Amino acid sequence: MSSSDYSALGFKDIVLSLDGSVAVISLNRPKHRNSINKNIIEELIQAFNLFDKDDRVRVVILTADPSAPAFCSGADISGGWDLLWDAEAEKEGDHAHRDSGGTLSVVIYRCRKITIAAVNGHAAGAGITAFQLPFDFRFVWAGAKLTFPFVRRGISAEATSTYLLPRLLGHSRASALLLTGATVTPESNLIQDLYYQIIPTREEVFPVAKAFAKELAANTSQPSVTYTKALLQHPGDSIEENHLLDSRAIRILGRSNDAVEGVNSFKERRSPMFTDTLSSRSDPWFPWWRSWDITHRKSKL
Repeated sequence: MSSSDYSALGFKDIVLSLDGSVAVISLNRPKHRNSINKNIIEELIQAFNLFDKDDRVRVVILTADPSAPAFCSGADISGGWDLLWDAEAEKEGDHAHRDSGGTLSVVIYRCRKITIAAVNGHAAGAGITAFQLPFDFRFVWAGAKLTFPFVRRGISAEATSTYLLPRLLGHSRASALLLTGATVTPESNLIQDLYYQIIPTREEVFPVAKAFAKELAANTSQPSVTYTKALLQHPGDSIEENHLLDSRAIRILGRSNDAVEGVNSFKERRSPMFTDTLSSRSDPWFPWWRSWDITHRKSKL
């Protein structure tokens, strides 16, 4: 699929573009403060699945127009919490329900490419949980107002945030953010470590993030990124088990074309020209972890 073909997908609430090896997803609901509805979730899931499989893509950036009132103001609850419910799952009971924000978070987290959130505005609720936490890197405007308001709205934290936030910031700070529902800025000691870089102005956030993305796209190996992300996300239960996992990974990748190119480019003091792609590899050992069936019809959790 070419970059121009993305427009043929007919997305309404997001805009896709491809600049070299960097794919950009722009939220496109400015009149609604880029709030989240069912459609934007479905479109984002489709976009991330598409970029995961597109060998041309090495980095994916999610951002918004900095002139919009917010990066993402969270769920659109103008009609109540109806956007949470899936009619088919409702027939089967509570155990069958799947939070739509969490469904998106899992797709982003599983994306085998480098993912970046360029947060160039205020963010609340799922605007942080689903639109920031599952990403590999986060850039943010220093003046952004950030909040996890769930306990102040009568619901629980969602979008896998109770899994991701403690792992990113530690249990104490995650508790402070989720149990108070307080509004903070990126430079608060509660949340500043979530961000790779805090940018002074809204207009600078995306260009800085894109320059970073371009550098990574040009100088990292696609399979190496995928294996490293997998080792970070699915480590062993002990140092010994982790040693076995990363030993096998490095043995597999150490025989690759990219590994040869990595050594040669280092010796020749030049930028690497990595050519291995995910579709060209068929390692039967990957993935090595147990995958849960999270479809609402089969799980009884």
